Amino acid sequence: VDDRDGKGALLITSLVPIGRWHEIIGDPTLGDAILDRIVHRAHRIELKGESLRKRQTLTPSSDLTNTIEK
Repeated sequence: VDDRDGKGALLITSLVPIGRWHEIIGDPTLGDAILDRIVHRAHRIELKGESLRKRQTLTPSSDLTNTIEK
């Protein structure tokens, strides 16, 4: 994170909500240091709702048919 500061973009994705990061990191001092560097000047996007993967399930036969026709 320090190496990228002021030089380029840094993209971080996580399935863990930010509110639980301290718990997972384990050390409150280390957790604060990490989060301070990440959150400073950050644009945070939180996605809500059901996973699109659950709604876009295909049957194996339709996958094969679509692939062959293309």
